[in-house]
Amino acid sequence: MTNANGEKTVVVKDLQRRFGNFVAVDGVSFEVNKGEIFGFLGPNGAGKSTTIRMLCGILSPTGGRGTVAGYDVATQAERIKANVGYMSQKFSLYEELTVEENIDFYSGIYRIAPAAKRQRKEWVLEIAGLTERRHWRTSTLSGGWKQRLALGCAVLHEPPILFLDEPTSGVDPLSRRRFWDLIYDMSGRGVTVFVTTHYMDEAEYCGRIGLIYRGKLIASGTPRQLKTEKMTDRILEVQVDKPADAMDELEHLEDIKEVALFGKALHVVVADAQAMIEPIRRKLAEGGYRVRSVEPIVPSLEDVFVALIEAHDREAPPQEEVRR
Repeated sequence: MTNANGEKTVVVKDLQRRFGNFVAVDGVSFEVNKGEIFGFLGPNGAGKSTTIRMLCGILSPTGGRGTVAGYDVATQAERIKANVGYMSQKFSLYEELTVEENIDFYSGIYRIAPAAKRQRKEWVLEIAGLTERRHWRTSTLSGGWKQRLALGCAVLHEPPILFLDEPTSGVDPLSRRRFWDLIYDMSGRGVTVFVTTHYMDEAEYCGRIGLIYRGKLIASGTPRQLKTEKMTDRILEVQVDKPADAMDELEHLEDIKEVALFGKALHVVVADAQAMIEPIRRKLAEGGYRVRSVEPIVPSLEDVFVALIEAHDREAPPQEEVRR
């Protein structure tokens, strides 16, 4: 989802963060439009959380520049904090308080005017679906309900920008999908949503995605653009008996760049899909495998990400990973 008038709410240029000799975020540049859902996709330790902390005014950058809601990330951290909602990947509400008490507490933190407190609380309870659970102790809620409460508390003060750091980590798929319904609702109200995730399926829900790996932004665009423009190689899906064993067989075949197990099938990365269909069939038949099909498919985001990581690692020496 992209804002029609192109108003920028987050602008980052060559942003960097060092921890001693380790570069956790390495010259990252991107822009996010008002009302857009922007996904920051990458594995653990890639620099997602470090970036989001800098954008929220929690951590100072050591290089580059950026603005959030028009405020400078290096010099106006407190102004940024007043204009953003932040939900960390670790549940940060008070387990011993009730749902309603947590909302009341955060109303005080955000200095919401007394006249508006009741209306804002009822709105949060409604959007989170927690009206009937308002008197429940927070510790008794499931992971999915806790996440909805945390999101509600993050938007109590009606921030124009919402930062969600791995918001659905550890919750079941149904709760994840319901949580994304809330994110869409926020975006529909004009709120800019910046969300980090390592779930490939969640990234599909975003209007645009930035792929971050070892501190570098290695690609960005809509999910469709990443699949059709950034992926120069082709993908063959191979349906074969004993796919895990067959994968070892294909890894030694010339002109195959990558083989990965996807469910009960194999995804094979090649330069020329049509030219490799028969060699793959022949190689597997020689190994005694029964091949049901070998056909070109549209790459998944996971295919794209793996291919881009492989290309990045071929061009640059590996750097020690740090979980940030």
